Amino acid sequence: MPDRADGHLTFIIGGARSGKSAHAECLVAASPSPWAYIATAQAYDEEMRERIALHRSRRGKGWVTVDAPLDLVGAIDALPDHQPVLIDCLTLWLSNHMLADHDIEAECRRLSDVLSQPRGPWFVVSNEVGLGIVPDNALARRFRDAAGRLNQQVAAVADSVLMMVAGLPLKVK
Repeated sequence: MPDRADGHLTFIIGGARSGKSAHAECLVAASPSPWAYIATAQAYDEEMRERIALHRSRRGKGWVTVDAPLDLVGAIDALPDHQPVLIDCLTLWLSNHMLADHDIEAECRRLSDVLSQPRGPWFVVSNEVGLGIVPDNALARRFRDAAGRLNQQVAAVADSVLMMVAGLPLKVK
């Protein structure tokens, strides 16, 4: 792992509604503001618009939101050094690339390379999708497999890894 005098990467993973985002927001807020929130969600329907609005309402003053549904690497590169950042979430970002029919392996490598060199306190949220049953269709299996590989890549370069279970953080690394 590279020497990181000024940077630290924390990877927060868990299932749906496990408390990942809320816990990550608390961790980021322990650093001085302004805090960057890089959002990967896209609002394709009313329900998703409501979810995004809920996330935004939970964050108060001091947060700067950057929407990066596809160009996550560009959004990270544009951040000033030392700025605390929360990236939420990798599985939505991955879905966006899959739906756009992009080269998933290349995009994941690019992202992993950038995350391996944090320039501040960086926190990355992702869903653990491999604990359930094997999906019944090829697209869902392809997504599950790609998400599992991406999560492994990010965990490998992270300084610390937390797994959220029922709102409680478990230290993995």
